[in-house]
Amino acid sequence: MDDDVNRLGLIDDEDIVLDEAALALARLDQPEVDLDAYDRVLDAITAGLERIGEDREDAAEQAAALQTVLGDEFGFIGDDQTYDDPANADLIRVIDRRRGLPISLSILYVAAARRLGWRAEILDFPGHVLVLVGADVAPVIIDPFIGGARVDAERLAALATAFASDNGPVTHVSAMPNRAILIRLLQNQASRAEQAGQGRRALTLYERMTLVAPEYAHAWWQRARLELVDGDIAKARASLGTILEITRDAELRQRVTDTLNALAAA
Repeated sequence: MDDDVNRLGLIDDEDIVLDEAALALARLDQPEVDLDAYDRVLDAITAGLERIGEDREDAAEQAAALQTVLGDEFGFIGDDQTYDDPANADLIRVIDRRRGLPISLSILYVAAARRLGWRAEILDFPGHVLVLVGADVAPVIIDPFIGGARVDAERLAALATAFASDNGPVTHVSAMPNRAILIRLLQNQASRAEQAGQGRRALTLYERMTLVAPEYAHAWWQRARLELVDGDIAKARASLGTILEITRDAELRQRVTDTLNALAAA
């Protein structure tokens, strides 16, 4: 594994630089790619923001600057034509194509804002993500999937209705920690791999999740499940044992214990 990716599981969450981390993860599948060219794109985005918005302290002005630079000048937009293309969750390909998923585009927006010292967070909407710009006083919400356009109260209510589940309407949206953002990016890739019948590829992605976020029990569970499918009982047992070490979730612990008992009896 690349040293930069190994490091992600060891550093504090707040020390993760999102776009650099996402590029390092993407490079695992494209080791021949020179990331210097992509670093130059990130530098150019930062320079563009500094040119038009470095002194902007108002959240609305900062949000407008992000839309102008990333949405208008660089042309980053959501891929609504081939949404499920794995390239949309690969930041190298996203930068090449200027197209991506909400999560990959939001990573670019938030990382760029933070480089200027602006406060920016990714908000976790079920089925979608948005970007919050600014602090507690008059923050602004934007949607990178539609070019960084501002999300007003009416649009927010429509999204809440659209993504309501059997558990009821969306009533609370929280900011995502950096590791959770990277997990969301990898989860998008893993889900699409399984849908395409690429179990080994999905297993590789869950292995990366456990590397980036070793305390994230769900990734270990999915990893163990696919290790069992792959016939690697020893690795599956090790993954299940790790879950018992890191979680206090009684339901999950029982599922793990039942699985380990079934393996022992087989």
